[in-house]
Amino acid sequence: MLDDDQRYPIRVTDLKQWAYCPRVFYYQHCLPHVRPTTYKMEAGVAAGKSEVGREERRSLRVYGITQGEREFDVPVCSENLGLRGEVDMVITVAGGEVIPVDYKLSKIAGPHFQMQLCAYGMMLEDMRGISIQRGFLYSIPLRSSESIKFDQRLRQKAHKAIQVMQRVIVHETMPAPVKNLSKCVTCEFRRFCNDVV
Repeated sequence: MLDDDQRYPIRVTDLKQWAYCPRVFYYQHCLPHVRPTTYKMEAGVAAGKSEVGREERRSLRVYGITQGEREFDVPVCSENLGLRGEVDMVITVAGGEVIPVDYKLSKIAGPHFQMQLCAYGMMLEDMRGISIQRGFLYSIPLRSSESIKFDQRLRQKAHKAIQVMQRVIVHETMPAPVKNLSKCVTCEFRRFCNDVV
């Protein structure tokens, strides 16, 4: 029997990386033993874990919600999408609306974070058999949230990215470099991209 790594080779965090820089995804999946661990990665994981304790004590007002049930570190997967991951928090409000929440160390809800959040929503739809229309990106430094609508454009963008990512894994084809080379300055893989730096 296949394990989750084989059944769902793409993680939702890979989708975020793909939107930021497709080559990071390529290195992680086609050359998995070369990835260095950075302080930024470890800090993000630690900040997310410590946020759960604070979240349990505060109200849902920061999300514009008066009452709801919270679930933390919710594992999700979708055979339809070929994705797996873990949502930081899922809020279920009266009336049955289900809302994924993703904690971020960033102050900006960039498009790569929005696509990741949308993918969490799409996986929850598959697993729970309901329609999910929105989610929240919670900025840990700002202690504020931003509502992200899961519109058709964002969903299509996520679907298209997943299809291309699957082809990269199968064919082990290195994607083109990003256009914005300022992203390369702090990248842990910059020494591998000899064509851009």
